[in-house]
Amino acid sequence: MKRVVFFLSLICVFLLPHRVDALDNVLAEGAKSSILIEASTGNIIYENNSHEKRPPASMTKMMSMLLIVESIDKGDIKWNDMVTVSENAASMGGSQILLETNEKMSVSDLFKGIAVASGNDAVVAMAEYIAGTEDNFVKMMNEKAQQLGLKDTSFKNPHGLDAEGHYTSAYDMAMIAKELVKHEQVFKYTSIYEDYLRKGTDREIWLVNTNKLVRFYDGVDGLKTGYTKEAGYCLTATAKKDGMRLIAVVMGEESPKNRNKDVTDMLNYGFNQYHAEGAITKGTVLGKIEVEKGKKKYVDVIPKEDVSIINKKSSKKKKVSYDLKLNKVHAPIKKNAVVGKAIIIVDGKKKIKVDVIAKEAIEKANLWQLYTRYLADIFKGEINFK
Repeated sequence: MKRVVFFLSLICVFLLPHRVDALDNVLAEGAKSSILIEASTGNIIYENNSHEKRPPASMTKMMSMLLIVESIDKGDIKWNDMVTVSENAASMGGSQILLETNEKMSVSDLFKGIAVASGNDAVVAMAEYIAGTEDNFVKMMNEKAQQLGLKDTSFKNPHGLDAEGHYTSAYDMAMIAKELVKHEQVFKYTSIYEDYLRKGTDREIWLVNTNKLVRFYDGVDGLKTGYTKEAGYCLTATAKKDGMRLIAVVMGEESPKNRNKDVTDMLNYGFNQYHAEGAITKGTVLGKIEVEKGKKKYVDVIPKEDVSIINKKSSKKKKVSYDLKLNKVHAPIKKNAVVGKAIIIVDGKKKIKVDVIAKEAIEKANLWQLYTRYLADIFKGEINFK
């Protein structure tokens, strides 16, 4: 009997440490490819065939949404701009918001139609509004993919209907989502479960989010589903709990039920096993930078985005520090202009780079202001003539 107990003990010693790894390997088992990342750093928590090139279906629209919000941030377009729908956009098949040729709809409502109802007609209308033609917009999509360093992606359209040479990977989808969630205004739309367009008119349409986890998983506030016969059922979802945002992607699932279950399992795993240890947060003043010929001599610098360091809940707290690498800055500068980088150092080894931005706008000083500042610097001993 003692021998049996001894051998059972040995079996436990060798097998138990591998149970977590074995459990990891069955996450999202119904997906052809999958990945789970922390959103601020892109740290990979789990992946399986994450670089396999596959058709993404309507998850393609995440790149389209990214270009839309970037155009808004640049001031090229506005949320309240009215867009005239072309015959090409109105003729789009698949999921749609029933746009008609020459109908006018705001950028905000079109974005809602893309984010909530996955409207192919809405995304083509926006593509044409931003780039002039659908083809030009697709070029912008592929250029953005290159800027983000995505190597598994080639877009042929802005909506995701199957097309030869239109593909991406779970990893690349996660990286696009990572970039998209930096724009917090996106969540105003992607977190909607149900809403209306053209409310109160005879063409009112009820929208129900294709991402059911927005309603049924606490913390989920986006991002995008997809389905075609070739792509199977796909989903990129993001959720935030206790200061940590995760992004999960599954591709090639057999049913909506399977994709929701697998993403739920991945998110549960991430939130149960890991927690966020804040490194730096938006709005926190990290230092200041001299503004040459500015009305103010210095401007505070803050991180462009939150950065969280994820750690196993069972592990000891990581040591985090940062160094600032600032550019030479000449007035005038705009508020939120990128002025350098913060290099975040984790446990003395791992380095994460994040842009730092000017906390306020600084106008150019006139000659009198520069002269009086020069005199003040002399009296304060900041200028040495030796």
